[in-house]
Amino acid sequence: MKLQDYAAVIRSKNSGPFELTFDILFKSAADYRHFVDAGVLTPEKFAALYQIPVDHIITFEQFDAARGVKITIPRPWPQGSIGESDMHGSQQYAPLLTLEVDS
Repeated sequence: MKLQDYAAVIRSKNSGPFELTFDILFKSAADYRHFVDAGVLTPEKFAALYQIPVDHIITFEQFDAARGVKITIPRPWPQGSIGESDMHGSQQYAPLLTLEVDS
């Protein structure tokens, strides 16, 4: 099963002009717990997926109460600069969609 079929919300957005944040939220505590316990996404896997060094990950946190994971990284380009193609950071979540989640 793909993460896009498993998670309730997968999104990315600006976290200021120099950072992007990613949120993955689940409908149930059981789905969230399975995702975390199965190691579907670790800092190392996220870094490989986004082709960045692991030490560039600013935040990789699991929030049990919210049934979600939050990841923050530096933007490849500052918001609105030359070469920047996603002003709001809202299209950066796409590589997460096809992560495999074992059922």
